[in-house]
Amino acid sequence: MPSPFPPPRAHAEVGATSTGALEILESQAIFVLREIASECRRPALMFSGGKDSAVLLHLAVKAFRPGTIPFPLLHVDTGQNFPEVLQFRDRRAQETGCALVVESVEEGLQRGWLGDSNHLSSRNQLQAPALLHAVGAHAFDALFGGARRDEDKARAKERIISHRTREGRWDPENQRPELWDLYHAELRPGEHLRVFPLSDWTELDVWRYIEQEGIELPPLYFSHERDVLVRDDMLMAVSEWVQPGTGERSQRLSVRFRTVGDASCTGAIRSRATTVAEVIREISASRISERGATRADDRFSDSAMEDRKRQGYF
Repeated sequence: MPSPFPPPRAHAEVGATSTGALEILESQAIFVLREIASECRRPALMFSGGKDSAVLLHLAVKAFRPGTIPFPLLHVDTGQNFPEVLQFRDRRAQETGCALVVESVEEGLQRGWLGDSNHLSSRNQLQAPALLHAVGAHAFDALFGGARRDEDKARAKERIISHRTREGRWDPENQRPELWDLYHAELRPGEHLRVFPLSDWTELDVWRYIEQEGIELPPLYFSHERDVLVRDDMLMAVSEWVQPGTGERSQRLSVRFRTVGDASCTGAIRSRATTVAEVIREISASRISERGATRADDRFSDSAMEDRKRQGYF
């Protein structure tokens, strides 16, 4: 099967109209990566293997070349992730020479410090305590993430450099000013930062940058045949965590994923887009956000994301 990605292109080969905005976004993101790496003692880059974290890792490689990335990668693994994404995560960590720290929700459940998840339909809500456990265990004082303001109203409230208390909590009413792109990275003992270099990017910006740079992604982001079932008006991929219930039946459709997370709450969309260019055309015509269309944990409460972020969710 031919690769869906075009070969990387030098900036000189691309017209200024199409790349000017991307170059500005890239420059700002690289500045933030370098700034935090110089000011914080032990940062880490959140890397799930999804498209935003893949772009962020690519930017980190650019920011610190010809040297290696001076911080590890961190992933909170719920134990219910798509295997294709985990394979991509492991391979990219190896290719970039980055240490990969995996905080396992499954291990936390087995040891008892995450409680009992038998009553939960998804482990997504357990990511916050698992993440805070990793922050404490590894003394991370800053976490880079690929979250963007256009994803959700709660994320639109975030600063690029977002302060977290000793308890790992976020207070949207107590954010530090970032006038003239001046950032405040000062911390008291036990506090840490969440850093979002892609804050000002849109979903379309991300995909256009993927096209420009020839960034590889897991195959789930492109159209493929998969067994799915309709649940809560979403196409859920049939897996060991999602099985047909009463009145449900699976069907094989051509689908792709706009976002990838816990397989128990991430839906697919019907699609024939098999290349980056086709995905870009598809997104350009869409009027529904990627999370609003495909994430069950965000669809049924206007404050779902903000409530989780206040508790420590990324």
